[in-house]
Amino acid sequence: MPGRQRCMRGPAGDSDRGENMIQCKDCEFCQIDSDGRRNFTCDPFTNIKESECITKWQLIRLDMLLASHQGMLNWQGKLAPLQDKIIKYMQREINELDETESWKLDDADDADEGEDEQQEGF
Repeated sequence: MPGRQRCMRGPAGDSDRGENMIQCKDCEFCQIDSDGRRNFTCDPFTNIKESECITKWQLIRLDMLLASHQGMLNWQGKLAPLQDKIIKYMQREINELDETESWKLDDADDADEGEDEQQEGF
């Protein structure tokens, strides 16, 4: 039969039952677009035809996860310079606030030192 392949089962690749494994391109749950892209409508919980389909499905999902992760890393790389600028701006603002409020702390320190001197004088 064209388009079918022997399903190898058991150790060392010997065929137990001699069944034919359905290829994805021949499966009713596989749709190939005009640009050659494959769309799988199979669900591993309801309509898997071959045991190898689960392995293929896992590989497809893993590939999708990897592509998503790489996209996120690219997006994060584009945002990194902006994040650096925001952090530097916030640090500068915090430092300026600390400097503007330093007079309050200087007066409090001077008052504490004056009280200490007065107590030592008695």
